[in-house]
Amino acid sequence: MDFGVFNLLQHRDRSKSPHEVIAETLAHIRLAEDLGFSRVWFAEHHFSNYSLCPSPLIFCAQAAAMTKRIRVGSAVLILPLHAPARVIAEIALVDALSGGRLDIGVGSGYQTYEFERLGAEMSQNKVVFNEILDMIDLGLRQSNFSYKGEFFEQPQTAINVRPVQSPRPPIWIAGADPNSHRRCARDGYIPFISGGLEKAATIKGMRDQVAQCYVDEGVDPGQMPLGVLRFVCVSDDQSVIDRYVNGARFQKRIAMSLRHRREIMVDDYMVDEVPFPNEPSLEQLAENIVVGTAEVVAERLCYEIELYGPRHMSIYFAVGDLPSTAAMASMEQFATKVVPMIEAHFGKPLSEICDAPMPTPRMLAAE
Repeated sequence: MDFGVFNLLQHRDRSKSPHEVIAETLAHIRLAEDLGFSRVWFAEHHFSNYSLCPSPLIFCAQAAAMTKRIRVGSAVLILPLHAPARVIAEIALVDALSGGRLDIGVGSGYQTYEFERLGAEMSQNKVVFNEILDMIDLGLRQSNFSYKGEFFEQPQTAINVRPVQSPRPPIWIAGADPNSHRRCARDGYIPFISGGLEKAATIKGMRDQVAQCYVDEGVDPGQMPLGVLRFVCVSDDQSVIDRYVNGARFQKRIAMSLRHRREIMVDDYMVDEVPFPNEPSLEQLAENIVVGTAEVVAERLCYEIELYGPRHMSIYFAVGDLPSTAAMASMEQFATKVVPMIEAHFGKPLSEICDAPMPTPRMLAAE
């Protein structure tokens, strides 16, 4: 398995400019490569402080230009907000610019606030998502392609800059939709689930649901290359832990407001922070997510790896208004202390801990 860094670019601290948030994220990218993380991921969101990244592919191109080894990925491209042929061409271009280091995370979206402002229809998002995903796979695999669906009709088209990875970069599908998980099993995509603010047992239940979709499709769930997004903070300072947990709750509050159309916008693009229904206490949240000293975090992660077997874990190090210095210190402790303890626990290198490998271009070509 391996670990990556998830970048949401959230803006909570109003004394800090958006440009400062972006600059801090660039520093986190450089550090992630120096520390040996496998991937950096970038979200797509629009018009609110939930995220300051409207284009993961632009951020992927910048991250690739700043680094030499680490893979860069979208987590996720909200497909119903994109013109299919354009996004296919841009994916191929970024894969070329990165030297074949691109991972494509895709999702159907959940924030109606964004859809309305980009002229997209939320009620159609699942069908549109699947049609665009069909087209992405065709357009990246084939020298030219055409398509006819319910919402899109593409005449014979050639993508002139081809991806470096052949036949295409790995595709990750985020979310909890069983139909998407069955597509992962059938088409060799990678399921990517979010642990949210949930405890490990809940994530295990989510993993079991994905595995059942593989069984339903006649695919061995033992070969399922599961990706998991997890809140993790490593610190010896309890005040840092407390601020991180508060930031994780802030993120959930904003997401729930936007998901359920309860958003109240203040100061242009800031979403007013309000509690969500049945909100757990900060103490309960601290028990659910993975926070604490390096020893505590390592012990928790060893348990979770044994419980639900992730092949990749993407970690929120920067949440809410946690200072960038604290997020970077957490990254450093994770790489230099937590990872060695995990490897010692399992008695093998990180790359050998889980059995099913991540799909590579060679594996994809053999499908």
